[in-house]
This record gives sequence, structure tokens and C-alpha cells, in this order.
Amino acid sequence: MTVRGQIVRFALVGVVNTAAYYGFYLSFLALGLPYVAAHVVAFLLAMTGSFFLNCRFTYRTRPTWRKFLLFPLTNAANFVITTSGVWLLVDVAGFSSRWAPLLAAAAAIPITFVVSRTIMLRPETARTGESLIEAVAAK
Repeated sequence: MTVRGQIVRFALVGVVNTAAYYGFYLSFLALGLPYVAAHVVAFLLAMTGSFFLNCRFTYRTRPTWRKFLLFPLTNAANFVITTSGVWLLVDVAGFSSRWAPLLAAAAAIPITFVVSRTIMLRPETARTGESLIEAVAAK
């Protein structure tokens, strides 16, 4: 499995994740949820789907509780990078606030990929290596 292939699959999962989020968000709005609640629930559902897709499709690794609990760090890293990037691009570099988020998001992809790859491919210990699917199935 090459890093280049992982990057391509990571990007594809990102597209699917974004579409899933938006579909969930619109569905929850249609059901009458306030937009903030719709956003939070849609975000959590999409992030959960992204975790399983990245395990299976991007990194070809089994999902574990440790990875599942650490996976939100990828979203936190993305948030910090894009927020800082927008501020730097608009207030420091003088870019248009209309286009700055797109540039900041593009800059965040490699860093988010590295954080995601580190979480997903870090070797498991016997104690933390229990598969999430096996653990849920055993209950």
C-alpha cells in the first residue's frame, strides 16, 4: 500500500464524508431540528462514517476503540489549520475572505492526512488492540 494511494483514497473519503454530512444536515433540517443541532448530529454521524471508511478503504486497518476515540483529533487538526489559515490569509496576506477558506482547506489536507495516518496505522498493544467491531459484537 503506497502513501500516494492512501492520499488519493483519503481525498475520496473526504468527498464522501462531505456529501454525507450535507445530506444528513439537510435531512435533519427538514425534520425540524434547529440548524445548530442538525449540524452537530450530522457532523458526528459523518465523522463516524469517515472513521470506518478510512479504516477499511484508506488505510486497510481494523477499527479499534483506541483509533475511534483518537480519530476526532484529525478534525481538530483540520479546524485549527483552516481557522488559522483563514486569519493569516485574510488579515495578514490580504486575500479575499471569499477565497481564503478554500486555500486554507487545501493547505490543511496534507497535515490532516498525516494526523489521520498516524492514528490509524500506529501499532496496537494487546490491551488497546481489541477490534471495535469485535467488541460491539461481543455485547
